[in-house]
Amino acid sequence: MSETHPDATDPAQTTSPKKLFTHQFQFPAAAAAAGSSSSSSQTKDTNKDEHVPPGYTKLPNGVILDKEGKPCRLCTSAASWRALTQKAKAAPPSSTTTTTTSTNTTTNTTQKQYGQCPPDVEELGRSTWTFLHSLTASYPAQATAEQQTEMRTFLGIFSRLYPCWVCADDFRNWMAEPSGQNEPRLAGRKEFGDWMCRAHNEVNRKLGKQEFDCRFWEERWRTGWKDGRCD
Repeated sequence: MSETHPDATDPAQTTSPKKLFTHQFQFPAAAAAAGSSSSSSQTKDTNKDEHVPPGYTKLPNGVILDKEGKPCRLCTSAASWRALTQKAKAAPPSSTTTTTTSTNTTTNTTQKQYGQCPPDVEELGRSTWTFLHSLTASYPAQATAEQQTEMRTFLGIFSRLYPCWVCADDFRNWMAEPSGQNEPRLAGRKEFGDWMCRAHNEVNRKLGKQEFDCRFWEERWRTGWKDGRCD
């Protein structure tokens, strides 16, 4: 969940991809040379990078891998993903790859009809924060024990099923902070809304984005600004 509040800097204005929280997947250091000098020279010529071991491909900066070691689109910014796909397109085609005219025609027609692309980590984050803050805005002013239990269960499931797994891990770990200060506050709308705002600001801090003044969370997400701009 990487979106900052609308009142802060727009992520789309960022020209260079940022690291997502503390997770940055790096390639393992090259193994110690065990072969002949000619083999080592061939490896350098092939990879153009001493730190990429034989058989590996250097990924663009900012590309996050999923738990199976494959690039995770929902964990990666659009800029980094574009760099990855452009690199893949530039690679020599596989001998087993075949393309038919009918397939290309169908693909082109579909692309013109539907312009949207799968979300990247930032678009996913913006949509998710809109949902979560709207959830707090519709929460009861005074929640019953059953409503608190349901919301606590939802947050636990959400923090495990969120598509960007590194984001989910960070959110879950933040809620489980040993002191207990980050446990969901679910007694009522005011407490829950403030807690969600603090959770959002924690992500903003990790991403180097401007924090939102949580005194105004309800105007931003529930009632609208007092100057009438939302009426």
